[in-house]
Amino acid sequence: MATSSPVRHAWRVLMGLLLVTGVLFGINALGVHVFKDSNGEAASSWSPELALDLQGGTQIVLSAETEDGAAPSSEQLDQAASIIRQRVDASGVAEADITTEGGRNIVVQIPGVADEQTRARIQSSAQLEFRPVLATTAGTNQYVGEDGNETPYPTPDDSLNATPTVEPTDASDLAWVTDRLAAEFQAYDCANPENDPSNAPQDEPLIACDPTGQAKYLLGPTELTGDAITDATAGRDPQSGAWNVQLTMNGDGAEAFGEVSTRLNQNRLAELSPRDQFAFVLDGSVISAPRMNGQILDGRPSISGDFDQESATALADQLKFGALPLSFEVQSSDTISATLGTQQLQIGLIAGLIGLALVAIYSLIVYRALGTVIIASIAVMAVLTYVIICILAWRLGFRLSLAGVAGLIVSIGFTADSFIVYFERIRDELRDGKSITSAVEDGWGRAKRTIYISKSINILAAVVLYILADSTVKGFAFTLGLTTLIDVFIFVIFTHPVMQLLARTKFFGGGHKLSGLDPESLGAVYRSRSQFRQVSTVTAGRGAKNSRAKGEAERRQTIAERKRAEALAGDRSSRTGSEGDA
Repeated sequence: MATSSPVRHAWRVLMGLLLVTGVLFGINALGVHVFKDSNGEAASSWSPELALDLQGGTQIVLSAETEDGAAPSSEQLDQAASIIRQRVDASGVAEADITTEGGRNIVVQIPGVADEQTRARIQSSAQLEFRPVLATTAGTNQYVGEDGNETPYPTPDDSLNATPTVEPTDASDLAWVTDRLAAEFQAYDCANPENDPSNAPQDEPLIACDPTGQAKYLLGPTELTGDAITDATAGRDPQSGAWNVQLTMNGDGAEAFGEVSTRLNQNRLAELSPRDQFAFVLDGSVISAPRMNGQILDGRPSISGDFDQESATALADQLKFGALPLSFEVQSSDTISATLGTQQLQIGLIAGLIGLALVAIYSLIVYRALGTVIIASIAVMAVLTYVIICILAWRLGFRLSLAGVAGLIVSIGFTADSFIVYFERIRDELRDGKSITSAVEDGWGRAKRTIYISKSINILAAVVLYILADSTVKGFAFTLGLTTLIDVFIFVIFTHPVMQLLARTKFFGGGHKLSGLDPESLGAVYRSRSQFRQVSTVTAGRGAKNSRAKGEAERRQTIAERKRAEALAGDRSSRTGSEGDA
């Protein structure tokens, strides 16, 4: 029973690997055959998505223009580029490259062909709006019925009234909320919005969500735009010490905000929540919706809340620079060729194949048939890596760049290192006179600690590189970290179980000369820790080989073993002398 337990364990682990592989392929198959994207096409694919440098794509050059025609400052341009980057990311496009150029231009490079919706997002101006809150609730379109079950609100009926029956007196007036607008608000799902809030008319109500999609708001018409803000800074409240955001408005903005604050403060005193709130809307998203706590007539309001330094600074930047009345003129819109990237990819793949072939040849020469375990492990790793990259392209928008391909190629050598450490540990155990099955288990115990430590360092390096490096290098860091994790997984769930099974076969377990586990070829001359094989009575043709084996044994002896061997030799010499005297 004890000898068969590792075999059962090995088969269970290999069946688990087969199950994991099947689940991964099943997940990607759902994306290929069941789920659809916004264009009605398959959400996933059986080939990885390629980045701009390999696939080619669209390059749009935008020229930023201010109202007075002056060139924007570098801070303004950088913030505009940041806003455009957020827009592109929100549209689901990954591996986009967005840079500033020449003090006025923003260059946007997108993999593949940019659709009209993405182009509209990129080209629209970054305008901040102040809108009063009419209603707010959770970001889904679900409600709980009398039976306690969640049910989606129905799609609004076209027959519902869409025009206010009474002329609204101000932007906070509930007369704006028609029957149809109320039904649309209830049925609105932040995860699947029906409208495009970023292009909504300023003189009409708006349904919008916060960036997390956890809360949705029904907002009144725009009362101020971002050009009313002249400055926004993050600081600490002198009394409480809490972080807040302090705004400074121009003359017209201060006057208009004074009227708004007076009305919202009256709503607060009348306990008309949430109509005492006003929302900062940027690109159709509610970045903040503070509650009015008083009448502010000096044009210097402050926003308090659960802020730390980072979140307060981020909001201040959005209000300060997102408020810029920048417009963008398209200088050019061109298709980028992937010819250079394709050539580099071909060269990289050839280099990878050459490296893989060299690893295979080296493994077979040094480890003989044992080298096939290395080749099989790398093949299993390649399959898992491929399907995981396909799934990441679907779920996270990951695109494989040339730097990412380099990370995959480098991982071949790192993967081979794990197996070499393991096999050398097994050989060390064989040289100590252990059986092959014992050597596999003891070698595993000694090798895995070394491998875990080395792989942890590799993962740490990949994480630091991904965080600190330029976007062009992030693909390398990501694939290197991913393959390192898969390498450890394969080492545990494939390589060791396979070795447990092979050690019990006649070819490997019997120490065949071509197996790579032949004790005699490895210099395993110990019978035990205190005695090595006698080689003096062998044929002359094998004398040199046995002499080397004995020398290997003597070199591997510890001080205690050498002293014991000398003592035993002395005892034998004494007994021989006594017999001669007799």
